[in-house]
Amino acid sequence: MRAPRGAVVGAVSTAALALGAAAATGVAAAFARAVVTPARHKPDDLEVLQVGPRRVVLTVTPDTVVPGRYGVWTEAGRGHFRVGDVLSVTAERVTRELLGVDAGRVVPGPARWNQYFFAGAPAGALGLPHEDLRVPSEVGDLPCWFVPAGGGGDGGGDGDAGALPPGTWALLVHGRGATREEALRALPVLHRLGLPCLVPAYRNDADGPSSPGRRYGLGDTEWQDVEAVARYALDAGARRLVVVGWSMGGAILLQFAARSPLAERVAALVLDGPVVDWYDVLDHQARRYGVPVQLGRYGLRLLAHPLGRRLVGVDGPVDLRLMDWVRRAEELVLPVLLLHSDDDDYVPSGPSQRLAAARPDLVTYVPSERARHTKEWNVDPERWEAAVEGFLREHLGDDPGPGAGPGPGGGA
Repeated sequence: MRAPRGAVVGAVSTAALALGAAAATGVAAAFARAVVTPARHKPDDLEVLQVGPRRVVLTVTPDTVVPGRYGVWTEAGRGHFRVGDVLSVTAERVTRELLGVDAGRVVPGPARWNQYFFAGAPAGALGLPHEDLRVPSEVGDLPCWFVPAGGGGDGGGDGDAGALPPGTWALLVHGRGATREEALRALPVLHRLGLPCLVPAYRNDADGPSSPGRRYGLGDTEWQDVEAVARYALDAGARRLVVVGWSMGGAILLQFAARSPLAERVAALVLDGPVVDWYDVLDHQARRYGVPVQLGRYGLRLLAHPLGRRLVGVDGPVDLRLMDWVRRAEELVLPVLLLHSDDDDYVPSGPSQRLAAARPDLVTYVPSERARHTKEWNVDPERWEAAVEGFLREHLGDDPGPGAGPGPGGGA
């Protein structure tokens, strides 16, 4: 017996809608999964074309033509050199000043851009003595660099007149897919100010412990790793903390400041190119990669849904509304230095501008141009360091009490 034509059409339409919904869910889940999945392999992204005395010729990319100081990894990361000023540019080649070679040889061949400028651990990259620590956390031991304050490691630079009062330590948190090397650029100015520094890895980093799902929480889980490092610092003698973060590191630190009982010991936040509104960032990324924004938003809702999150693979629901600090601006209680470039192509500066406008009483906003994502220091290191130093001197000038203890490497 033949079914009525209307019934057949209805059945086909229902099947098509179901297939369409399934396909949309698949695309949305794939987009969300890409957002929370750590990138383990970073391919070479440029070529060294020619090497001469005090100069090197590279292929033109969006990064290689931007003014400033940068690094270049060669030999699959085994070699590294540093470049400075752009000397000349054509359609395909850019010649830059060669500032120094840290490892290997500079020869023509494939290479990878290093926005951190420095490479390696603090002792080798900066000549700053450091200790390699492992800080216990709920997901395992976190690798961590401890860089003592200049003159003794107790804060205050052992009486250095240019240092801040003793007792304040700094915690430096890198961004999504980055490494602890991202924080190296900030260590010299913090060291001059007499701040002992802790630079940790966090869960699902290449050198850090993995969570069960091996996915980022976009700040919703990683803040607990910062809390573990903060507790370590306070147990070692710190009286108060300055926290410094880049990109997703900013989102992590804002969650730490909002959710940890140890946040009462935080004196100030310094955020470079931070994520203060994940919806804005991920809408931008969806457009960048040709994903319809509404489909991308659907994927972000999956992160928070008890069942949808299983499609994505996160350890628990991730509610991005909790990480919208433009909406939560009135909840801020700590002074914040925001450094953000208007030419940031990865985390647009709009939310940082709106947060600064909403809380001018607490937020000091330092805009810039030309710098791409978290490269404000690279384009103008003197300006970046002056902004950080001025902000910290303004907000940390008061002595927090008796000096800190001898630090992790010392004894009572």
